[in-house]
Amino acid sequence: MERGQPLHGTVTLADATAAQRAAAHRLLGRRPRAGAKVTVSLDAVDDVLRRSGVCEDGLAAAVVALTGPVSEKAAVAAKLAQAWQEAFAPLEEVVGRQLADWYSTIRDTGLVRRLTGNPEAAGPILRDLAAVVRNLPADGEPLGHFAARVTRRAHALDEGPLATLALGAARAMTSIPNGSGSEWRHEVWASVGLLRDDVSSTVLTLGLRGDDRTPTGRALAAWHEAGQPVVLTLRQLVRNPPVFTEQLVSVCENPVVVTAAADRLGSTCQPLICTNGQPVAAVIHLLRLLTEAGAELRYHGDFDWGGLRIANAVLDRFPARPWRFDTKSYLAVAPRGHTLTGTPVTAQWDANLTEALRTTGKAVEEELVLDALLTDLHPNA
Repeated sequence: MERGQPLHGTVTLADATAAQRAAAHRLLGRRPRAGAKVTVSLDAVDDVLRRSGVCEDGLAAAVVALTGPVSEKAAVAAKLAQAWQEAFAPLEEVVGRQLADWYSTIRDTGLVRRLTGNPEAAGPILRDLAAVVRNLPADGEPLGHFAARVTRRAHALDEGPLATLALGAARAMTSIPNGSGSEWRHEVWASVGLLRDDVSSTVLTLGLRGDDRTPTGRALAAWHEAGQPVVLTLRQLVRNPPVFTEQLVSVCENPVVVTAAADRLGSTCQPLICTNGQPVAAVIHLLRLLTEAGAELRYHGDFDWGGLRIANAVLDRFPARPWRFDTKSYLAVAPRGHTLTGTPVTAQWDANLTEALRTTGKAVEEELVLDALLTDLHPNA
């Protein structure tokens, strides 16, 4: 009946109990048969029910009377499919070519179903998601303010199914690699102009050239002329992004390199950016702006396991090249180092570097190679 098929022919129960076999035989008035399998003619059951007066309307009516209404699976499936179609309709209307792959993924893989459970719960979430997509990218708006304006709930994009789906849409808009953690989420939101904790995420720079088309660019130009380091916030980079040109930009791990460069080279120092450890959202956003402008990036960090881990993150995400940060450079300065500790990390850009660190057992921080780095940052280098 669930399959929409007529109640004719036979049905078989392969592992019937003795009681089940006896009941079937009594119902049909036939002698018991050997074996565990019992086969029953549906037409015979229907006839017995009608002739006996137990159920004059026959077998189908008896099943409904005993078990309740029976829904055809095809009809149920069609109704469910229609409900999902209606739930996705608002989002489908706003998804353009840029988000076509993302939309297909969240729909065809069942992600929305897993996050929401059913079309009734998914409908309001997908309507809010459509509103989020329709209003992106933003222009340096705080995430909570944006959420309140678009969904009427200030914390709607903090966590939960809507936040998960909206973050995926934002990542798809800017092709940011998959990741995890709060800094990664800040980076994704910032890439579409939404700021979360926008002033505590900063990046230290020196000699970075800006122009007079934006306030941030004018500030960079002034501090470049003064030869002083500049700390830029994520808010400044998103709301008033500098307009960069093609240039060579050096990237270091530790602020001591920036300090030494400012002391020794001042306004003549070539552009320098400091990640200050693992790069936060402001660092990533600035490096992305420079990459999009055609800048050439080169990276140097500490020769230790933490330094290799940070370098992997930078060199994997951006088209940067190592800057005195390979096996040859390490072996030249390893005698100056101290005992290497921690968990080994594979240098993805130079497989031999990992083995060299493990063999020599020496860690070399950037403080020990400042002279070489500053030579490279000299204007005539």
